[in-house]
Amino acid sequence: MIQGPRVAVIGLDCAAAPLVFGDLASEMPNLHKLMSGGLHGELDSITPPITVPAWACSMSGTTPGQLGIYGFRNRKDHSYDGLSIATSESVTEPAVWDLLGRRGGRSVLLGVPPGYPPKPVEGWRVSCFLTPPSAKSYTHPVELAAEIEEELGGEPYLFDIPNFREKGMEFVMQQLFAMTKRRFQVARRLIVDKPWDFFMMVEMGLDRLQHVFWQCWDPGHPKYEPGNPFESAFPEYFRYLDSEIGSLLELIPDDAVTIVMSDHGARRMEGGVCINDWLMREGYLRMSEPLSGVTPIAKAPIDWSRTVAWGDGGYYGRLFLNVRGREPQGVIEPGRYEEVRDELIAKLEAGTGPDGQPLGTRVFKPQEVYPDVRGVAPDLIVYFGDLRWRSVGTVGNPDIFTHENDTGPDGANHDRAGIFVMSGLPGQPTGRVEGLRLIDVGPTIMDLFGIETPEGAVGRSFR
Repeated sequence: MIQGPRVAVIGLDCAAAPLVFGDLASEMPNLHKLMSGGLHGELDSITPPITVPAWACSMSGTTPGQLGIYGFRNRKDHSYDGLSIATSESVTEPAVWDLLGRRGGRSVLLGVPPGYPPKPVEGWRVSCFLTPPSAKSYTHPVELAAEIEEELGGEPYLFDIPNFREKGMEFVMQQLFAMTKRRFQVARRLIVDKPWDFFMMVEMGLDRLQHVFWQCWDPGHPKYEPGNPFESAFPEYFRYLDSEIGSLLELIPDDAVTIVMSDHGARRMEGGVCINDWLMREGYLRMSEPLSGVTPIAKAPIDWSRTVAWGDGGYYGRLFLNVRGREPQGVIEPGRYEEVRDELIAKLEAGTGPDGQPLGTRVFKPQEVYPDVRGVAPDLIVYFGDLRWRSVGTVGNPDIFTHENDTGPDGANHDRAGIFVMSGLPGQPTGRVEGLRLIDVGPTIMDLFGIETPEGAVGRSFR
């Protein structure tokens, strides 16, 4: 039996607390009006603060270690075959909508990652930004797609901006507004037409805006140029996003609890650290033949018989060890595993930047971060410059440090401090609240519905 009020969640991927609550607060009057009647605060993201698996962690009350998902791409086994993309089917822990559905409650899910392929739900589901152009179906039930197409009047529903780092700023700016407009248009239709108990949407626009345009707006960014044509991109988009949020808030019933939240924050990116070139320089990674140029690590001629470790790129660095008996050509004796990890941690954390000053890198062992470690976790999680620098996975770069990116231009990195706003719950605290955690959001919503947090989940209701 379902207890409590209906709950509506507006997810803003990558919404950063310093911007939403600070620098750009004046551009978001609708959100701040909601804040004035409820509670708000920084939402501490997971380690690492990555969209996949962050949203899944938030709605299940679990950690990446429990999900066995450590980013968009993960090792499927201990072979050298590279990384595979996480999908909705990678998530096996129950989320809010799963538990609610078992009690007859209905959910509307719009763009919640990882949402492709669209798994059946008691209610209605629209796939997320991971939906490929070749997808034959992107909704559950399948018939829901026709309603979306009717609502948009022939305009395509935009899951994401494909290859947004390579398309040029004019194109990205136009697509940003179009994507957000259409997502909220569909959201308004679903929130009115469907008899829901739980509604949740995730808008990807802020994430794309910040990765492409951060250096255009932030005078502290190494690539900032005063008077550039996109200097107003941030306030313009924040203002528009807030207007769309306002239009949706007007349709949420007065007796519902409304949550606006993000999965992680963002910060300006100083540059990239070429993790595999560093490993080569330090003697941990060896090639069987000379490199002819910058090479993806998956295509590099690695001499596994002499390689101790290799890494992967992304917003954080993943470092993998070549362990005897675990990897096909492992060289590290299992008894030396911790010794090698500690040695690498010490070297990485003592590393200096291009100016010779300490970079401030932080390195984590998954077993010390998560209560359980499933799947094939990285042996070390590396925050270069404490997330001021990204990890560049290619090898054969001219220097350890770069201001370019192996996946295309990027002005921002992910950060831990997301946002959380909740309003509409009788008797709830109001004003700024400290100590909010992403993994507690799902258990809090479960608590509102009178559902016990599943055994094994580490998140706890903060109600």
